[in-house]
Amino acid sequence: MIKSKHSKWGDYLVVFLCVIMILVFFLPVWNVFVRSFSSPQALIRSDVYLWPVDIDFTAYTLVLTDTTYTWALLWTAMLTIGCTILSMTMTTLCAYPLIFEKLRGRKFINGFIMLTMYFNAGTIPNYLLFKSLGMINSPTVLIFPYCISVFNMIIMRTFLQNIPDSLRESAEIDGANPVRTLISIYLPLSTSVLATLSLFYAVGRWNGYSDALMFMPQNKTYYPIQLLLYNIIQSKESLDAATQEGFSTPGASDALKAAAVMFATIPILMIYPWLQRYFIAGVTLGAMKG
Repeated sequence: MIKSKHSKWGDYLVVFLCVIMILVFFLPVWNVFVRSFSSPQALIRSDVYLWPVDIDFTAYTLVLTDTTYTWALLWTAMLTIGCTILSMTMTTLCAYPLIFEKLRGRKFINGFIMLTMYFNAGTIPNYLLFKSLGMINSPTVLIFPYCISVFNMIIMRTFLQNIPDSLRESAEIDGANPVRTLISIYLPLSTSVLATLSLFYAVGRWNGYSDALMFMPQNKTYYPIQLLLYNIIQSKESLDAATQEGFSTPGASDALKAAAVMFATIPILMIYPWLQRYFIAGVTLGAMKG
């Protein structure tokens, strides 16, 4: 099929707009990257824009050799992996029973769960609850309270509902119980939604710092990396903040902040290309009911 001139110009316009959007989002990240490799003198002179000036690895040396930062990075990675596994388990176990029309109280359960999506007790009641449970200043406050997202559960439930009932009926005829059906039928056919929701949970946990800021004020040992960066970047005196956070040799503040930001950003960015091929949903949407 031959495209008309107007159609071709429309494609060119879309490509042009996409390139502009890519540059708008990419250039700030690139600027932080080149600043992390530039010398303090070049940063003071504001000579750094698109390329490093007087390449200097001091900032990265400070970050890599500082135990406070490396432990925060390792702890955040372990926290992200553990929370993602727990969240996906809870999301799947919540969504799977709700696809059965014969489940008693199904509409009430759906409505009750949806209610929690729109109404929240608030920070102070949550703090009092966590305090009564002994979770304040404990790593558990970063894991259990927000281990499931209602929005993600709805996505999972909708995806599972689109899987043909004939597959479940065939498994039931063969003697499979609901748990076996979930493991053998639904999960293998839900690779795309599992990968997508895992990425949502992982990015949310990796970038999260507000819960640690509010509920772990006295336990800096288990500060996630984002809260560590928050304390450094938000401080008026960056050098003093770096020293307070445990950097034995603070170095140049601007380069140090840039290097810290890159180390906190690159690990989660590396996950996106690996999961990109799973984002296309519809693994079973084209199946025909028998």
